[in-house]
Amino acid sequence: MILINLLPYREERRKRRKVAFFAGLGLAALVGAGIVVAAYLLLQFLTQEQQSHNQYIQSEITRLEAQIKDIANLKAEIEALKSRQRAVEDLQTDRNTPVQLLNDLARLAPEGIYLTAIRQTDKVVTISGIAQTNERVSEFLRNVSRSSEWLEKPDLIEVKLANVSTNTRDQRRLLDFSMKVSIKAPPRDAASGASAPKKG
Repeated sequence: MILINLLPYREERRKRRKVAFFAGLGLAALVGAGIVVAAYLLLQFLTQEQQSHNQYIQSEITRLEAQIKDIANLKAEIEALKSRQRAVEDLQTDRNTPVQLLNDLARLAPEGIYLTAIRQTDKVVTISGIAQTNERVSEFLRNVSRSSEWLEKPDLIEVKLANVSTNTRDQRRLLDFSMKVSIKAPPRDAASGASAPKKG
């Protein structure tokens, strides 16, 4: 027996296709919306993470700037202390300079040289004296130039004849001379070592 379907099957198939199409479209819309929401939430999460990271970096920068400022203040204090230390060492050296100067002159002056005046202006010392001969003056200049620890650059200003009365009432022909020398700047460790009290 042959069965014949008299129902409008084409319309039924079209309806089914339309329903399937709209169902697929709705499912695609839901999937798309889910993807958009997931992407939005991911972007929000990444944005918050970046903002928190930026805040951490900013707080660290602020902390480091404060430390740098403290370090700069400490450096300024250290420089001020070093400057004070140098000033104290210079004062100590200047205090010892006259003693060292007189010791040096007494050691370097040869026999036959008599010093009559010593004047200091800043780092230049003017020395006046009486010598028995020109050779004594030259020897004095050589000694200052080569062997002095505190004096340098001796410069003879003048040498002239001078009559000096002696106890025997006779006149001896001596030389009146004057010279300039410069005071050396001693090393700081030597100056501080000379000024430090000796332990014993």
